Amino acid sequence: MISRRGKGALWTLILVVLAGIIVPFLIWGEHFDEILNLEGAQRWMQGYGDWAWAAGIVLLMSDIVLPIPSTVVMSALGWMYGWWLGGLIAASGSFLSGMAAYGLCRWLGRSAAKWIAGEEGLRQGEALFAQKGGWLVALSRWAPVLPEAVACLAGMMQMRWSTFVLALACGSLPLGFTFALIGQLGHSSPTWAIILSAILPLILWSCAAKWWRK
Repeated sequence: MISRRGKGALWTLILVVLAGIIVPFLIWGEHFDEILNLEGAQRWMQGYGDWAWAAGIVLLMSDIVLPIPSTVVMSALGWMYGWWLGGLIAASGSFLSGMAAYGLCRWLGRSAAKWIAGEEGLRQGEALFAQKGGWLVALSRWAPVLPEAVACLAGMMQMRWSTFVLALACGSLPLGFTFALIGQLGHSSPTWAIILSAILPLILWSCAAKWWRK
């Protein structure tokens, strides 16, 4: 049975990870929102010519450490490449961002997590991600801040790699294609898109989890 101390240590780790992501948003978020609006993101990527798609992926992966408005970048990719190709690029960027956060924190962040949360806190975190990690990863992709935090924590807790990859894909695909479609249609993130990109990962992971257990 996990003690109250272990629970408190795990929450301390979660808050530290969230703070590491939120603080850059508080400092530079407004600046990045101004320069990377829909038109600004498109201009920045087009500056790389035929490699504009790769620049978009780099922007989305930079969301790990910088306050990049990722859904705006995804919409700009849809505007530039159409919903299908733009959606594929956007989903790839979101997926690679999650993989990078997971990998870095799995191999470099474990010792820091142990120092903050202790053995007992880590055991509780490992149990949480072993049981509910797939849901947490898939559903977090549509929310601000949470995607990077959950991916980092999944790495620190050494969540099973294959489960993480499958859940990450279930969250990244609908997100990328939804906002690319918004960009192609020329709309800014309407409510229905946010709802859709939140519901689809739930459906996809539910189906994928059943298939995975067979």
